[in-house]
Amino acid sequence: QVQLVESGGGLVQAGGSLRLSCATSGRTDSNYVMGWFRQAPGKERAFVAAITWSNNILVASSVKGRFTISRDNAKNTVYLQMNSLKPEDTAIYYCANSRGIATMPEGVNYWGQGTQVTVSS
Repeated sequence: QVQLVESGGGLVQAGGSLRLSCATSGRTDSNYVMGWFRQAPGKERAFVAAITWSNNILVASSVKGRFTISRDNAKNTVYLQMNSLKPEDTAIYYCANSRGIATMPEGVNYWGQGTQVTVSS
Protein backbone atom coordinates (compact mmCIF):
# COMPACT_ATOMS: atom_id res chain seq x y z
CA GLN A 1 0.00 0.00 0.00
CA VAL A 2 1.31 3.41 -0.98
CA GLN A 3 1.14 6.20 1.56
CA LEU A 4 1.72 9.90 0.97
CA VAL A 5 2.40 12.08 4.01
CA GLU A 6 2.31 15.83 3.58
CA SER A 7 3.64 18.60 5.77
CA GLY A 8 4.29 22.32 5.64
CA GLY A 9 0.89 23.96 5.35
CA GLY A 10 -0.20 26.86 7.51
CA LEU A 11 -1.27 30.48 7.68
CA VAL A 12 0.73 33.17 5.91
CA GLN A 13 0.18 36.76 4.88
CA ALA A 14 -0.16 37.73 1.24
CA GLY A 15 3.24 38.00 -0.38
CA GLY A 16 4.72 35.41 1.94
CA SER A 17 6.11 31.94 1.27
CA LEU A 18 5.49 28.37 2.32
CA ARG A 19 7.12 25.08 1.44
CA LEU A 20 5.12 21.89 1.27
CA SER A 21 6.68 18.44 1.46
CA CYS A 22 5.26 15.04 0.63
CA ALA A 23 6.99 11.76 1.42
CA THR A 24 6.01 8.54 -0.35
CA SER A 25 6.26 5.15 1.32
CA GLY A 26 5.23 1.65 0.35
CA ARG A 27 5.33 -0.12 -2.99
CA THR A 28 5.12 2.21 -5.95
CA ASP A 29 5.58 1.85 -9.65
CA SER A 30 9.05 2.68 -10.86
CA ASN A 31 9.47 6.15 -12.38
CA TYR A 32 6.23 7.41 -10.83
CA VAL A 33 5.14 11.01 -11.23
CA MET A 34 4.61 13.22 -8.20
CA GLY A 35 2.44 16.27 -8.14
CA TRP A 36 0.20 18.65 -6.28
CA PHE A 37 -3.47 19.56 -6.59
CA ARG A 38 -5.49 22.02 -4.56
CA GLN A 39 -9.10 22.42 -3.64
CA ALA A 40 -10.60 25.70 -2.49
CA PRO A 41 -13.96 25.82 -0.68
CA GLY A 42 -16.81 25.25 -3.11
CA LYS A 43 -14.49 24.49 -6.01
CA GLU A 44 -13.26 21.36 -7.73
CA ARG A 45 -9.84 19.89 -7.10
CA ALA A 46 -7.42 21.53 -9.51
CA PHE A 47 -3.97 20.71 -10.85
CA VAL A 48 -1.06 22.76 -9.53
CA ALA A 49 2.18 21.10 -10.64
CA ALA A 50 3.77 17.76 -11.47
CA ILE A 51 7.29 16.40 -11.82
CA THR A 52 8.48 13.16 -13.39
CA TRP A 53 11.22 10.86 -12.16
CA SER A 54 13.58 12.54 -14.65
CA ASN A 55 12.55 16.04 -13.56
CA ASN A 56 10.27 16.97 -16.43
CA ILE A 57 7.95 19.60 -14.96
CA LEU A 58 4.48 20.90 -15.68
CA VAL A 59 3.05 23.87 -13.78
CA ALA A 60 -0.42 25.39 -13.91
CA SER A 61 -0.52 28.84 -15.47
CA SER A 62 -2.16 30.27 -12.34
CA VAL A 63 0.97 29.61 -10.28
CA LYS A 64 3.72 29.72 -12.89
CA GLY A 65 6.57 31.96 -11.81
CA ARG A 66 5.50 31.79 -8.15
CA PHE A 67 5.46 28.08 -7.33
CA THR A 68 8.34 25.65 -7.87
CA ILE A 69 8.09 21.88 -7.72
CA SER A 70 11.07 19.65 -7.06
CA ARG A 71 11.76 16.11 -5.90
CA ASP A 72 14.42 14.08 -4.13
CA ASN A 73 14.23 10.56 -5.52
CA ALA A 74 16.55 9.18 -2.86
CA LYS A 75 14.09 10.34 -0.20
CA ASN A 76 10.95 9.63 -2.27
CA THR A 77 9.89 13.17 -1.45
CA VAL A 78 8.38 15.96 -3.51
CA TYR A 79 8.38 19.62 -2.56
CA LEU A 80 6.29 22.63 -3.52
CA GLN A 81 7.91 25.98 -2.86
CA MET A 82 5.23 28.65 -2.90
CA ASN A 83 6.30 32.29 -3.13
CA SER A 84 4.39 35.54 -3.55
CA LEU A 85 1.31 33.88 -2.13
CA LYS A 86 -2.09 35.42 -2.79
CA PRO A 87 -5.39 35.06 -0.92
CA GLU A 88 -6.73 33.11 -3.91
CA ASP A 89 -4.08 30.46 -3.25
CA THR A 90 -5.98 29.52 -0.10
CA ALA A 91 -6.96 25.86 -0.40
CA ILE A 92 -6.30 22.38 0.82
CA TYR A 93 -3.22 21.13 -1.03
CA TYR A 94 -3.07 17.45 -1.91
CA CYS A 95 -0.01 15.46 -2.85
CA ALA A 96 -0.55 13.10 -5.78
CA ASN A 97 1.24 9.99 -7.07
CA SER A 98 0.54 8.71 -10.56
CA ARG A 99 2.01 6.58 -13.34
CA GLY A 100 2.00 9.48 -15.79
CA ILE A 101 1.52 13.22 -15.60
CA ALA A 102 -2.06 13.73 -14.44
CA THR A 103 -3.65 17.14 -14.76
CA MET A 104 -7.07 15.81 -13.80
CA PRO A 105 -7.90 14.15 -10.47
CA GLU A 106 -9.13 11.05 -12.30
CA GLY A 107 -5.58 10.34 -13.44
CA VAL A 108 -4.12 10.19 -9.94
CA ASN A 109 -3.45 6.78 -8.39
CA TYR A 110 -2.73 7.82 -4.81
CA TRP A 111 -3.54 10.87 -2.71
CA GLY A 112 -2.13 12.41 0.41
CA GLN A 113 -4.42 13.47 3.24
CA GLY A 114 -4.20 17.14 2.33
CA THR A 115 -2.70 20.13 4.10
CA GLN A 116 -4.39 23.48 4.60
CA VAL A 117 -2.79 26.61 3.19
CA THR A 118 -4.41 29.89 4.18
CA VAL A 119 -3.24 33.23 2.80
CA SER A 120 -4.54 36.31 4.57
CA SER A 121 -4.87 39.67 2.84
